[in-house]
Amino acid sequence: MKKLAIVTTHPIQYYAPWFKLLAERQQIDVKVFYTWSQAAGEVKDKTFGKTITWDIPLLEGYTYEFIENISKDPGTHHKNGIDCPELNAKISDWQPDAILIFGWYLKSHFKAMQFFKGKIPVWFRGDSTLLDDTPGFKQLLRKYYLTYIYRFIDKAFYVGAQNKAYFKSVGLKEHQLILAPHAIDNERFNDSESKHYEDQALVWRKALGYHPDDLVILFAGKFESKKQPDFLLKAVQKANKTLRPPLKLLLVGHGPLEANLKSLAQNDSHIKFIPFQNQRQMPILYRLGNVFCLPSQGPGETWGLAINEAMASSRPVISSDKVGCTTDVVNVGSNGYVFDSNDEAALLEVFRTISITNLKLMGNQAKKDITQWHFKAIVEALETNLK
Repeated sequence: MKKLAIVTTHPIQYYAPWFKLLAERQQIDVKVFYTWSQAAGEVKDKTFGKTITWDIPLLEGYTYEFIENISKDPGTHHKNGIDCPELNAKISDWQPDAILIFGWYLKSHFKAMQFFKGKIPVWFRGDSTLLDDTPGFKQLLRKYYLTYIYRFIDKAFYVGAQNKAYFKSVGLKEHQLILAPHAIDNERFNDSESKHYEDQALVWRKALGYHPDDLVILFAGKFESKKQPDFLLKAVQKANKTLRPPLKLLLVGHGPLEANLKSLAQNDSHIKFIPFQNQRQMPILYRLGNVFCLPSQGPGETWGLAINEAMASSRPVISSDKVGCTTDVVNVGSNGYVFDSNDEAALLEVFRTISITNLKLMGNQAKKDITQWHFKAIVEALETNLK
């Protein structure tokens, strides 16, 4: 059986399940090398301002090893935050037939790309796009630098259309690009007779003071400028000057904009906040809203996997055009809406268009559409290319 080494920083809910699926299928032998040893049990998130310990298992069902990270400031927020002198030797000792690396900008990840290039196939997974690019000299220099970086890549497993365009822009050819679509654990978000997510959401909505006929817009994520929750809040307040009945907005999370958001919402009964929720609560959380909104302006909203999660929870979406996944998964008027990230009038027009009845139909379509984006497609792409 051929062997695939995977290099990534730490266990997260979007990757661990398909690592496990790869192992279960027994088509290839897989081992994950985690390079952020300090994040073995928990992650100190600098934006959330808190330490996060996920409440679902992320280290079950596959082989892994945490490589010692000697960085004095460990983390993914700067290139020297991942410094693992033993990484290449550890991988070499395992004798893989190919290596899949997540993220080139981290010191030890790039060293691994350079070390294994020409020895075994070097594969890459990232989700960068061109959505934030602005023409100019700096951008031109960056393109030349990235073209150099990606010379150490044999194949890139792209997540969607915007990501593929990015890889082509930095010199990768069509034959080097393989679709391995960004996905979430759709089954975990599906309702069933045993899960009763919709029923639990109704109870939670009632506890929050919502009536059955309230149209609730949900935002869940970091309260940071990249995601523009303040833009959304102000737009809802403006819409409510004329809309009857008024819209409700539920903001879920933590982050540097939290105090400002709560100040903007002071004395506004249509806007509510609840704190960050862990993974087991998320399938219920998405059902608190009639529609999920991700109004990001970027830079760096390369995909927006919360969109996948909301759709898997039978909720339609409202997304800005700076969210990378919109090209692939949002069908305007069918399962969601897309607006220009800087155009408040466009978002207000969406607010005037939506209704509870229409959103229910769109949510059913969203659930159906997102089933096409699943973990099996990722692992099949890897298996096929290692034969």
